Amino acid sequence: MNFDLVDVFPSDRPLTGNPLAVVHGGEGLSDEQMIKLTRWLGFSETTFLLPPTDPGADYHVRIFCPRGELPFAGHPTLGTAWAWLNAGGKPAREGVVMQQCGVGLVEVRLTGEKLAFRAPPLIRSGPLGETELAEALKLLNLPREAVLDAVWADNGPGWQLLRLASAGAVLAVECPARGPVPTDLALVGPSQEPGIDWEVRTFFAGATGAIIEDPVTGSLNASLGQYLFETGLASEAYVAAQGRCVGADGRAYVSREGDDVWVGGKVAAVSVGGTLTGV
Repeated sequence: MNFDLVDVFPSDRPLTGNPLAVVHGGEGLSDEQMIKLTRWLGFSETTFLLPPTDPGADYHVRIFCPRGELPFAGHPTLGTAWAWLNAGGKPAREGVVMQQCGVGLVEVRLTGEKLAFRAPPLIRSGPLGETELAEALKLLNLPREAVLDAVWADNGPGWQLLRLASAGAVLAVECPARGPVPTDLALVGPSQEPGIDWEVRTFFAGATGAIIEDPVTGSLNASLGQYLFETGLASEAYVAAQGRCVGADGRAYVSREGDDVWVGGKVAAVSVGGTLTGV
């Protein structure tokens, strides 16, 4: 059983995105083995490739984070598509990969040196309730007046999105040490930095309640794009930066085509074809 290590959403510098382990031949592992390996590796997600069961899919992927299985996640989608193609996968449609995962079929396409996925429909949207907002503000130590908007941006991971006035305000927030399980909080603010339109940060609770700041989050950037385009805060393609508070420097390239939002980024190999033993 082989596995790859890939870097997803990096900037132009190596090892600046979100690491991902992709295990080939996942049908040979039990659910317990998958979650144990995911927790041992310690990445935000690990994926397991299996043969598709949907006739419209090129492959089936199961996506695990340390607290359990996810129906969808963004950087695992791009990284898994890259690993499947690199291992010799041949999509039924040239230039388009159809991924089967917990939310159904997700389309991934090749766009030059980048891969991009079509954002899945939101499971939940609309304003956060006052109780939910109060809990988020307390956890992040933010005053109510600092938040311009607070909405659900749930497309599998149950993101709660808070919009702040600036990238500087986003970067100034201190990552909390612990929180309830689940915690899925995101911050966004407009940037004046050349080549960057929005600054993004995401925080989630691991299996023990320790809060982890994700280097770059495809699922959140997908639901964020849907929110920004829907509200008119973005009208054309934009670039989001993420991860600079944790030593990363990721870039998500978000665009709209008709009613569809696409999230693109680079994928770089770190190690390919390793042998998995002792699971």
